[in-house]
Amino acid sequence: MSDPFSAASSAFNVMFAIVVIFIAVVFVLMIVTMVRNYSKAKSTGHDPLTLQTELATRALDSEILAPAKSIEQRLAELDDLAARGVISADERLAARADVLAGR
Repeated sequence: MSDPFSAASSAFNVMFAIVVIFIAVVFVLMIVTMVRNYSKAKSTGHDPLTLQTELATRALDSEILAPAKSIEQRLAELDDLAARGVISADERLAARADVLAGR
């Protein structure tokens, strides 16, 4: 008489082996990816251990994330540009209208 659990047991062993191999492959790929990222960051002159902090501080210090200038600051900047002769009086008036219109 054959054991009904032996077929199920061998199927379980095969599935267990497949899962273990899959996990091992994923683990190896993660290590390879980390080593490649470390090497690439190092070769470009960055410290791989502080790369996220460097990127975060650059983003925070960028003009994109800087608070918007107030209307008074923008108008003062236009007045300064006109006083230094960088823009003409007509350009100043057009830019001033844009600032006051909220553009």
